[in-house]
Amino acid sequence: MNNYMKATDRYGKIWIWTAVVVVLMVPVAICLYYHAWPQGTAVLKGLLGVAPIYWTVGVIEVITYTPMLGTGGTYLAFVTGNLTSLKAPSALNAMENAQVKPGTEEGEVISTIAIATSSIVTTLVLVLGVCGLALIAPILNSPALAPAFDNILPALFGGLAVVYVSKNWKLAITPLIFMVVLFLALPSLAGSVGVLVPVGVLVALAAARIMYKKGWV
Repeated sequence: MNNYMKATDRYGKIWIWTAVVVVLMVPVAICLYYHAWPQGTAVLKGLLGVAPIYWTVGVIEVITYTPMLGTGGTYLAFVTGNLTSLKAPSALNAMENAQVKPGTEEGEVISTIAIATSSIVTTLVLVLGVCGLALIAPILNSPALAPAFDNILPALFGGLAVVYVSKNWKLAITPLIFMVVLFLALPSLAGSVGVLVPVGVLVALAAARIMYKKGWV
């Protein structure tokens, strides 16, 4: 397993930095083609508005998801994207079905396979969707389906919550109440899910520690 982990870490770093270069080359290629380069001050001004948020969320997501997804799963999930809405639920559900725990060697392998399979299936679905976009566009843009697309993320995590909350319902009470009260008091935080997920994790850990000391769990 040590050789596997070393190879996973090495190839993961290669693909991560390859993805970074590819993403950065898109605006560079556009600038080269049109012979138009933005002013440095304009780029810096734009980055100051969004970069701190993305860097903060990126660091928090690495700390939050790496213990759940494992090394290989984390690298693959961050390269392919849709981490919160697709890759994490796929990995957790696969480990649940395989009856393995996150952080174990078995969990590492199952998580990586699940995320890879999810990436392949997603790509195939996107290819089919692009090829048949003209046919399905009226259906996707239908007002009747709009509420469904608005609730994809809650539906995914709702399905996972039924499984995990039923097993540890005492541990779920505190973060659930905390998040409900927080969103009722500050509805504007609905767009900050990436930051609030680790906040919920910290609340759950603190509550679990207190309950453990008191002998409630």
